[in-house]
Amino acid sequence: MIDIRQLRNDPQGLRELMARRNKPELLSELDEALRLDIRLRDITADRDGIRAKVNDLSKNVGALRKSGDSTAAERLMAESRGLGEKEIQLAGEFEEVSAALRDVLLRLPNVPHPDVVEGRNDTDNPVIKGPVNLPASFPDYRRVAHWDTATGLGILDNERAVKISGAMFTMQRGAGATLARALCQYALDMNADAFEEIRPPSLVTTATLTATGQLPKFADDAYSIERDDLWCIPTAESSLTSIHAGEVLPEESLPVRYMAHTSCYRREAGSAGRDTRGMLRAHEFDKVEILSVATPEQAPMMLDELLARVERAIAGLELPYRIIEICTGDMGQSHHRSFDVEVYAPGCDSWLEVSSVSWFSDYQARRADIRFKRVGQKGTEIAHTLNASALAVPRVWAAIMENFREADGSVVIPEVLRPYMRGLDRIVPRG
Repeated sequence: MIDIRQLRNDPQGLRELMARRNKPELLSELDEALRLDIRLRDITADRDGIRAKVNDLSKNVGALRKSGDSTAAERLMAESRGLGEKEIQLAGEFEEVSAALRDVLLRLPNVPHPDVVEGRNDTDNPVIKGPVNLPASFPDYRRVAHWDTATGLGILDNERAVKISGAMFTMQRGAGATLARALCQYALDMNADAFEEIRPPSLVTTATLTATGQLPKFADDAYSIERDDLWCIPTAESSLTSIHAGEVLPEESLPVRYMAHTSCYRREAGSAGRDTRGMLRAHEFDKVEILSVATPEQAPMMLDELLARVERAIAGLELPYRIIEICTGDMGQSHHRSFDVEVYAPGCDSWLEVSSVSWFSDYQARRADIRFKRVGQKGTEIAHTLNASALAVPRVWAAIMENFREADGSVVIPEVLRPYMRGLDRIVPRG
């Protein structure tokens, strides 16, 4: 959530920052927030004025009664009661305007970092590194879609997954299931040197999803359990961020570093039939998330570290990859600055996003009320949050199927994953 003080003190500056997102409707919402905030302050001033006048009237009533002028005292009491009714009306309006202002503020996105590249949409995202490990050409046997390869090997059974759960659910079998688990364990082990492993709940409250910005804007893309006011997490980021919701952390404990392997659930409401075959887009998938809570000064270095860790994991798999920076017009709701790591899938002939590495500044922490206290200083400050997909299984799994396919239809296991594969170095058709 944006800082209301920035809205009050520098509305034009905030408009200029928000205008960089290239969504004119945001400026209208910003104007509405400013209007509502001004009205709140006017109501507060009116209520304070009424209370001061009521206090004066009470004193005068007492004095008049002492002097025996009951008629004048009753007149002032009647005036006081009228002011009290007006205060009650203002109190009701205050609650309504406060709720409306909070609703607008929750919908407004974060402002881009000054260094974020200007752009209108994803076509303007610049490649800042790569392609790396991309061969000059691929043999025809690697130009086979992963769903054909995996189905032929008997390790992907989406037909039965659909029978069990419906469209856009996947099921890996045998070595395919082992490979999915191996990818997660590999990502956890790659980050265990600095990140505490957490096994968080997969069902969270409305407040938890609101804290990270999924609600209210992306409610249609989330799975809800209305009876219990619970939501299925779209990413472990949601659970991990709220570990410290409502807390004040000592400066010396920062940066906090967490990692988690969870299932993730997304309706993919906007997919409209895109990428529904194979493993590219699914309602349920596994992912390893790494997250940090930091001071504003630590955040830029932590962003670099998260990106480096993701790149190291993908490079270790020997997949062709590149890194792009997300431009102002393509940034997510909560993002202050963001980078994507993409791998190339020769069978699909496309670059697949496998990780988003993001700095949220104080946007999420303000919603979650995560603060820190500097050593030797009074008061507290809003912390900064950052996160990255250390490894998302479906697309990396798919890329392995396509990049490591052999002419006989088998798939070679990347060397770094073999310790997790129960001795397998190659997936061959099941006999």
